Amino acid sequence: MPETAEAAAATALVGRHFRVRDHYAVGREKIREFARAVRNDHPAHHHETDAQKLGYDRLLASPTFASVIGAATTRSLIGTVLTEYDVAQTLHTDQVFEYHRPVLAEDKLAVDVAVESIRSYGGNDFITVKVTMADEQALPVLVATTTLVARKGGEIDPATVETVAGVVMHGHVDSGDTDMTNPTGLILLAPEEVAELAAPAPAPPVHTTPKAETLTAGTELPAAKVPVTRGDLVNYAGVSGDPNPIHFSDAAAKLVGLPTVVAHGMLTMGLTADYLVNWLGDPAALGKFSVRFSGYVAVEPTAPTIVEFTGKVKSVDAENGSATIVLGATSEGKKLFGRAIAEVRLS
Repeated sequence: MPETAEAAAATALVGRHFRVRDHYAVGREKIREFARAVRNDHPAHHHETDAQKLGYDRLLASPTFASVIGAATTRSLIGTVLTEYDVAQTLHTDQVFEYHRPVLAEDKLAVDVAVESIRSYGGNDFITVKVTMADEQALPVLVATTTLVARKGGEIDPATVETVAGVVMHGHVDSGDTDMTNPTGLILLAPEEVAELAAPAPAPPVHTTPKAETLTAGTELPAAKVPVTRGDLVNYAGVSGDPNPIHFSDAAAKLVGLPTVVAHGMLTMGLTADYLVNWLGDPAALGKFSVRFSGYVAVEPTAPTIVEFTGKVKSVDAENGSATIVLGATSEGKKLFGRAIAEVRLS
């Protein structure tokens, strides 16, 4: 019987790997549902005929779709491994997606989880987790690296704990990992059990609107504005499985020093991906997408908040057909990202 996750001390887990017990089955309707939640309107997320035009026989998931899997993995990790932390009071600080190919409908993804580091600073712990997703042939599909800032539950004010307990959704963390049939449970792997992934399969050609031979450094993407409402936040919380009540409860938001409910960082990243894909014309063109969050989108109860997006081509490699794009997002004049960069392939 493999060593169970909860049997190991969190301080000894850095560098260790876990396997999620069951694969994640990517559903066609979940892809459509998530695409609607993050306003990803590219037709390849919604219609097989449009996915076929890009060289795929199934729907393509949105670029940030893996956050759904990541949210479930985080719940298991904190619920059964890093149990001294409260998942409802963690904040996203950095997110990196590295794409070998798009996630597709009907994929059955094996999920490997590695605790990369746990660092303490200013009374908070910064936890970096790498999640690797592979298909049924053990070919890598996507690597997601997430950094969270968290406080140990014993350091949180009891009034805050009581308020959060009254508004957080039920079942937001695994209550324990002793049930070996729990499909989202984690199994701690011995070093020799960590499998080497095969080399990724060659990617089909991309079909981008900007072309490598004509695009130049310094080119600016057309600016865009997107309204975000409380309804968008509630919908995203349900679709993504993000339980943090600061995204839907004014009481919880104010307890942690926020003026009002704020949008999920991953919702903002998903909207940014749509802005980029609208310019690219092909969601499969993303090779790497990374964001460091530095601000938040405050959303009042009865009026939308406008998020403004900009982008600029940092560099172009015409020989390799690739480019690096620097992205920006602001809300009420405040920057949302400390850094947002996409590495893309071009046709």
